[in-house]
Amino acid sequence: MSGLLKFITCGSVDDGKSTLIGHILYDSKLLYADQEKALLLDSKVGSRGGEIDYSLLLDGLMAEREQGITIDVAYRYFTTDKRSFIVADTPGHEEYTRNMAVGASFAQLAVVMVDAGQGVLVQTRRHSRICSLMGIRHFVFAVNKMDLVDYAETRFHEIEQQIRELAELLQLEDVVIIPVSATEGDNVTKKSEKMAWYTEKTLLAHLETVDVSEVSEQTNFYMPVQRVCRPNHEFRGFQGQIESGFVKVGQTIITLPSDESATVKSILVGDRESDKVSAGQAVTIQLDREVDVSRGCVLADSENLPIAGRVTATLLWMDDDRLMIGKEYLIKLGTKKIPGTIRNIFYKVDVNTGEHLEANCIEKNEIALCELEFAEKIVVDVFLKNPALGELILIDRVTHMTSACGVVAAADESGEKPYFEKDEIKTGGYIFEEFYFNLENAFLSKSNTDGKTYHVGDEVPVEGDSFKYPDYFDILALEDDAAVLIRDRRVADIIPLSQYQFMGLPILDEKGFAVRVSVKDEADRYIQTYKTLNEQEKMEFHNKWTRFETYRKIVCTDNFWMI
Repeated sequence: MSGLLKFITCGSVDDGKSTLIGHILYDSKLLYADQEKALLLDSKVGSRGGEIDYSLLLDGLMAEREQGITIDVAYRYFTTDKRSFIVADTPGHEEYTRNMAVGASFAQLAVVMVDAGQGVLVQTRRHSRICSLMGIRHFVFAVNKMDLVDYAETRFHEIEQQIRELAELLQLEDVVIIPVSATEGDNVTKKSEKMAWYTEKTLLAHLETVDVSEVSEQTNFYMPVQRVCRPNHEFRGFQGQIESGFVKVGQTIITLPSDESATVKSILVGDRESDKVSAGQAVTIQLDREVDVSRGCVLADSENLPIAGRVTATLLWMDDDRLMIGKEYLIKLGTKKIPGTIRNIFYKVDVNTGEHLEANCIEKNEIALCELEFAEKIVVDVFLKNPALGELILIDRVTHMTSACGVVAAADESGEKPYFEKDEIKTGGYIFEEFYFNLENAFLSKSNTDGKTYHVGDEVPVEGDSFKYPDYFDILALEDDAAVLIRDRRVADIIPLSQYQFMGLPILDEKGFAVRVSVKDEADRYIQTYKTLNEQEKMEFHNKWTRFETYRKIVCTDNFWMI
């Protein structure tokens, strides 16, 4: 018997997804007697002339039966003589695209339904693109309702050409196209006598034999930490599922992102000790010494996994509200949950053509390539290399709704791009970034800039929507031990703090806040005091020495898409 196959059915509204799976269950004698009896009774009181309505086996919600559509994701487990299956029957209506994406996230194969009368529709393209985005590599396009086009071979080949063009556009790897009639059962579980021109496998026969095993290029061990287990003061174990490679007792491993090394002292699988475990197993690993590891960290056997604070990600936007540049979300990536901000929208994707369109906002169910910035550097990788470290969701911090799901396309390991740079001196901040307050949603947004790094001689912007600086001033970046001298709107020099001499010009910090300094002694005390502070004392230090409102203001707006 082949291994378990997890697959999804998707496509446009009323393409016959639920009916198809219901027919498989019915024809394969996979129903209990009471289920079959209930199906026959429900069909007789339905609207299809008393004929068996196979979709009733999947459309379990009362609202679904009333409307004749699928709303939620219906999961069914079944077994044939050749294979075991878990199928997710997903909604076709555009309003429930987020539910469909949830089903796609678990699947190894997608059965995409195409109505023989209508051909490839926008929702067919959207669902196929989402399945590809979620890492599905195996596709079956079931051209359904062939009975309504008189089982015409020419019509099937017309739609087959549309599907081939879509597959080429999306670069789908494994594509099979089968003509079926879900209501009549043609080519679902048995070969159709009415389509003798089709000589390949039936849908069920293909599902029973398709090889969905993936050959991973990643062989090194890594395990995202799901939980730190400490039942007593003598035991501290790190629990999670091994995503790649193997690990054994006595092996030296690395903790990321803290980059500490330790030796595996013991391994538990459930309550049993094991000397060696491999990918796919849920385990508890005990190390021989204390290390800085918490939920969201990663145990690995090498340091080759990226650690980044910014990523480029393809997002499927699920929220009723538009995507807002500058808004902060909770980002769930692997086992890590961390605050993050959408910094940029590179483009959105035309679902029909695949064209990259310029965009400054994203609506519900649209797909876009965006730049995300995390609150700190985390272990993250490109989805195609390491799916467990490259798939993410965005959670609204106010409503706690899932706003988007997506995959990482690139990870920026270079760190935060400096605002000012000269030789080895670099300083960050957000002195030229705008502050906007959204009245409707009541949150503050710090907008993205063009990402420029300023060098000696460069002209700097001294006026924006939310800031206005003098033409001559000094920037003291205490954390980076640097001073930036602005003269006549240009960077005159970038020097270490130790070389800075107060000349009576206004002083700002790297965030654009005015520093309350008017004489040289105050400037010296401001610099020297900071060096003696711990993290808790720095907040009070900033409250004492800096003022926001001198050169900055917050602009109220209900339109974040102008920035």
